[in-house]
Amino acid sequence: MTVAVDAMGGDDAPRAIVEGAVAAAVDFGLDLLLVGRRLELEPLLKGSGYKGSRVGIVDAEEVVGFDEPSVTPIRKKHRSSIRVAAELVRDGVANGLFTAGHTGAGMVVAKVVLGVVDGIDRPALAAILPGLGRRRLLLDVGANLSCRPENYREFALMGHFYAQEVLGISKPRIGLMSVGEEPGKGTETTKEVFSLLRESGLNFVGNCEGSDVYFGGNVDVDVVVTDGFTGNVVLKASESLAHLVEEALKQEVTRSLQASVGFLLSKDAFRAFKKRLDYTEYGGAPLLGIRAAVLIGHGRSNGRAVRNGIKAVHDFARRRIPEKIRAKARELAPLPSAR
Repeated sequence: MTVAVDAMGGDDAPRAIVEGAVAAAVDFGLDLLLVGRRLELEPLLKGSGYKGSRVGIVDAEEVVGFDEPSVTPIRKKHRSSIRVAAELVRDGVANGLFTAGHTGAGMVVAKVVLGVVDGIDRPALAAILPGLGRRRLLLDVGANLSCRPENYREFALMGHFYAQEVLGISKPRIGLMSVGEEPGKGTETTKEVFSLLRESGLNFVGNCEGSDVYFGGNVDVDVVVTDGFTGNVVLKASESLAHLVEEALKQEVTRSLQASVGFLLSKDAFRAFKKRLDYTEYGGAPLLGIRAAVLIGHGRSNGRAVRNGIKAVHDFARRRIPEKIRAKARELAPLPSAR
């Protein structure tokens, strides 16, 4: 399998993208196509010292900036790196796509060039979150700011398969984000969604609260379903909190000799703690509901994040998750509100 990599997408592109791609090729034995400006990519690839044959280059002279509209690669920049990379997947040259570039542009290109799975109305971005003992999946985290009840049901279906195939959870427990565990809690929409999920045939365990996302408190879940507005707020707040904890620990260990000695004695534990919260460990957010494997990385992705993101795309494609979602989505009867 080959992964198409948008080499020009990201705050530190193309340097960090090439670094991560080379690491993915060396560490995991993956075949990759770096898509971007050849004149910039060739010197970086040569300078990396990589002498294998698993990393190729496909020239694409245009780049979509973070300040440009999401539709730019569709309406104007037809030779942008993100669009050319998606076309490689569409044409069967590659099996999956990784980008750390413009999130909106990545989603638009995926929907227009690759297409949405039959039976799915809206694709969803899913985020893998750390937890005590195991990871959890949160979706949507930004693709759909407002949703109809049937969209939540689709998110639950897609999250079920991703958690099952990638996180290795045989029967994922699905929870609906609300302001209380009782069925009657929440907005009129979440109350309707509760009924839909209860009749979905999935392992729906009921409402969950924000406190259940990481800790698994009163409601133990593997997949948390919510709208993109709420999910994005949770994700961004979590990233900020993780950064705050890291910086606060650094400040505290420099306040006294005793604290510094204590840090040195527990350095391995602090390192493991940081790794658990580090978004680079997961590589990015899979875009579920697209006909091919697509993963959108953080704009600040470094080489390690790119390496892990490429590996995640490869696993996504190898496990044929888009096909499994498509097969199950056909069983979902249209809802009256979907008309």
